[in-house]
Amino acid sequence: CPGARQSQGSHSHWELRMLLLFLLLSMLGAGSLKEDPDYHIQVQKSVSVQEGVCVFIPCTFSYPQNGWTESTPAYGYWFEERSHSTTGAPVATNNLNRKVQGRVHGRFEFRGRPQNKDCSLVIREAKKLDTGYYYFRVERGSHVNHNFRRAFFLVVTALTRGSDVVLETLVPGWPVMVICVFHWAFEECPAPCFSWIGPAISSQGTRPQPSHVSMLNLMLRLQDHDTDLTCQVSFSTGGLSTQTIGLSVAYPPENLTVIVFQANRTVLEILRNDTSLPVLEGQSLRLVCVTLSNPPARLNWAWKSRILSLSQFSDPGVLELPRVQMEHEGEFTCHAQHPLGSQHFSLSLSVHSAPQNLAISIFQGNSTALKILQNNLSLPVLEGQPLQLFCAADSNPPAHLSWSQGSPPLNNTLISNTGVLELPQGVSAGGGEFTCHAQHPLGSQRISLSLSVHYPPQLLGPSCSWEAQGLHCSCCSRAQPAASLHWWLGEGLQEGTDSQGSFTATNSSAGPWANSSLSLHGALNSSLRLSCKAQNVYGAQSGTILLLPGKPEPRTGFALGAVVGAGVTALLSLCSCFAFLRVKTCRKDAPSTLGPTLLSDRHECPPAPAATTPTSGEEEELHYASLSFHELRHQECKDQEAISSTEYSEVKIH
Repeated sequence: CPGARQSQGSHSHWELRMLLLFLLLSMLGAGSLKEDPDYHIQVQKSVSVQEGVCVFIPCTFSYPQNGWTESTPAYGYWFEERSHSTTGAPVATNNLNRKVQGRVHGRFEFRGRPQNKDCSLVIREAKKLDTGYYYFRVERGSHVNHNFRRAFFLVVTALTRGSDVVLETLVPGWPVMVICVFHWAFEECPAPCFSWIGPAISSQGTRPQPSHVSMLNLMLRLQDHDTDLTCQVSFSTGGLSTQTIGLSVAYPPENLTVIVFQANRTVLEILRNDTSLPVLEGQSLRLVCVTLSNPPARLNWAWKSRILSLSQFSDPGVLELPRVQMEHEGEFTCHAQHPLGSQHFSLSLSVHSAPQNLAISIFQGNSTALKILQNNLSLPVLEGQPLQLFCAADSNPPAHLSWSQGSPPLNNTLISNTGVLELPQGVSAGGGEFTCHAQHPLGSQRISLSLSVHYPPQLLGPSCSWEAQGLHCSCCSRAQPAASLHWWLGEGLQEGTDSQGSFTATNSSAGPWANSSLSLHGALNSSLRLSCKAQNVYGAQSGTILLLPGKPEPRTGFALGAVVGAGVTALLSLCSCFAFLRVKTCRKDAPSTLGPTLLSDRHECPPAPAATTPTSGEEEELHYASLSFHELRHQECKDQEAISSTEYSEVKIH
């Protein structure tokens, strides 16, 4: 096939206009042209052929048997519509004595046999100038001379490339056969020449071979993927028709990658497997898994080794988390499955969050006494009780926890740089405010707790003094909450004012202090035992005064005390070596959860009413004794017969 070259061009408007003209003339001329019923032709009314290509047009006709015999020669002629049958030159004929048009010489060939009523025509190397109407004329004997007008319309189009065809995916290393067929081939037309071009074959391609079909055997490689294989069909006139096949070679997944999108923007492209990805809690996250493979690999996502349902996503390679939560933390894996091999890509999702759910737990001993979630809460604790305050918050990474003491929280003192605050001695008597701080790059929180110290009563007194109206005694205690004070005269409870006016009891309190006073009127019995008792929810404490019998007192009606007060005062003030003070005491307290705590010497009751000054010349006498003992060990009274179990005091002078 020498001289083969690529033909350029495309369908032109001229060709389309000619085809429309043919259809229009066919409709207009259908009623104007009247065919003789004795003459009939059967041929394709419209014939299309590419430029430079050969086409065979089969044709048959019939005519009456009039004026000729079997031995009478028959002649057939094909004319262009514009040519006259007697004066014009045909394009093809079997009459050797009739010349054909010079421009079609050798290209139009009359292949029919008129005596057999065959009018077939072969057109080789068609040209665009050949487009138009053609009619057929038959001559036989003296009577058969007939023109078959507008027998067919020829359309010559540009020689175009064959449409690209992509074969099914081919496996590398497996043999494959590619077949190229030229559909315009007719037995009556000469065979075109086939050749192959493409990277999958040798650089020189294949040698052109005349045929109507060409077959090519290939052994494809990975590098042949996405390359073209072209079949060329060339003609003797130089026309060239091509058909291109795209080669698709299978290969397993490679370059598996995850692209991270946050807030509709690309954050990063993760290329390394087992990567840790930090994400803020509440943020939207979109993970796109991509890979190169042919055919495309089947992608799916797994979370903590659990395959996520593909129906949840429009694209199985895309994982969307509209709002990241703490429970999403863990390993996400993208799997790429393929017949030739599979790959997977894992990343660890680390959800970062600011501190929340900040809480304080209070431990007493080995048990949790209370868990506090509310800020600025006040909590009572027992004085001296060991405490452990534990602060915790939900955050990732963990927040830095610390403790401070004081108020307000911004001006307090740091007392612990961890989330645990140890108070082995408990909280001081004044209590205090403790604040836990949770500091984090995403935000900080704090929670404060006020501890108020509670303790059982600490009694001062009782103490008594004579007044004009009688004996006046006072008693006070310090406790949190404030204690209630009660007076006992012997076995009788003294509260308020007696109906007979024999006593009056008055109570008052201010903060932790409780004060009570008792005024006794009238005659008092000998060996009188007067007690003051302080009590709150944490315990009780009592003190007792014992009035000893002695010299009778006109005002009181019972004996004076065993010792004259003035003598005692003088002897004590002179620090006499001959005075020996012997005191016996026994104090009985009510049970307390913390045990008895005795007041020190510096504790003093609020000021009591001043004692009545004796009249001039009247000797001052001692009628009672009152002693307070501090930090005594609990023991039984030694003289049980002479002294009752109630507190007593005895003063003797030797």
